[in-house]
Amino acid sequence: MSTDEKEQEGGAQSPDAEPQATAAAEDDFASLLEASFQAASFEIGQQVQGVCVSLGQDVAFIDVGGKGEATIDLEELRDDEGNVDLEVGGNLQAVVVSTRNGLRLSCKLARGIASRRQLSDAHAAGLPVEGRVEKVNKGGYEVRVAGQRAFCPLSLIDTARTDDPAEHEGRTYRFRIIEYKNDGRDLVLSRRAILEEEAREKAEEVLKAVVPGAELTGRVVSLRDYGAFIELGAGVQGLLHVSEMGWSRVAHPGQVVQEGQEITVQVRKVDGESGKISLSLKSLQADPWQKAAATYIVGQSYLGRVTRLAEFGAFVELEPGVEALAHESTFPATKGGWRKTVHEEMTARFRIESVDPERRRIGVSMMDSLGDEDVAASGGPRRTGSAPPAGGGPGDSGGQQDGEGFGSLADKLRAAMGRDEDS
Repeated sequence: MSTDEKEQEGGAQSPDAEPQATAAAEDDFASLLEASFQAASFEIGQQVQGVCVSLGQDVAFIDVGGKGEATIDLEELRDDEGNVDLEVGGNLQAVVVSTRNGLRLSCKLARGIASRRQLSDAHAAGLPVEGRVEKVNKGGYEVRVAGQRAFCPLSLIDTARTDDPAEHEGRTYRFRIIEYKNDGRDLVLSRRAILEEEAREKAEEVLKAVVPGAELTGRVVSLRDYGAFIELGAGVQGLLHVSEMGWSRVAHPGQVVQEGQEITVQVRKVDGESGKISLSLKSLQADPWQKAAATYIVGQSYLGRVTRLAEFGAFVELEPGVEALAHESTFPATKGGWRKTVHEEMTARFRIESVDPERRRIGVSMMDSLGDEDVAASGGPRRTGSAPPAGGGPGDSGGQQDGEGFGSLADKLRAAMGRDEDS
């Protein structure tokens, strides 16, 4: 057997094998290098979880997934008896207080408990600290933080104005250090900053549910002429416009809702730019026009209420949400015009002249008016006519003919005008 044959039989590598292996190794090294640059980065104030890898004389070394290891003072880990309450391999939840010359952590600041030497870290990281309100003084409160005296202005103790400043005395709150001067001897605190941040976080959670079509429960917080403002939670408010309070015309929101009332509304629209939220009650109610064609029959007459007057005629409510138009041409010609005989809120019998449910239009003509006693006796709007539709309609009278026993107001006016002309 030749030498070449022996090399082939023994699995000798081809001339190109060595360069390929070198290239693969270089690719692996490049991947590892890139991964090292993409290692987790941290910010001051960030909450982290890690595992203790070793305990030193003064600090514990914590693996938090970064390029290196973070440290935390052992003093933070000691219990009441002075023993370190953390073992190698144990888990730790802390907050980043410094990124200079490596990561430095604190578990006490993560809970808002600060020692005097940690106040600077808490100020730099924007972390909250616990403080007890000692007393009210001129312009604010004296607060004890980590055994040190600090000051909180009156306007920064709460989000709402406090009628009795003394009500906060003796209470322990979380504060944010907004000024740190003279090596920590001059501290200015704000509780309001903490409350506003918490409110924003809650509002973000509420807004996740505020989408078009969603049905939400809210509380009426204020009424305006144009509608009512509804709080949906965490200070998030939407507007329930008067036009969305029902299918019938609403003159003032107070006719439908009251301040403090809890109601269920549907979200109509959310403006992403302005943040305005439009709400509706009407969309949760059945549309009365869906049955208008079957309910209102041409030639039949119904009781209706005049809701408003226009130059071209009178609008008449036949039922909540269904308005008809009595055109001016359907009224008899009278001296001084038809407005002399028709006024808002009057109740009369109207004959159906036309029905167009797609365009939401019904044309009517007035037959005769009713006094208050007649309206009370009638029990509300009712239909009169000789051929009631199947299933009846609102106020079905059982078959009284149009004009029988009452007569037409138009006929009476014409007769009166005829007598005047004869005389």
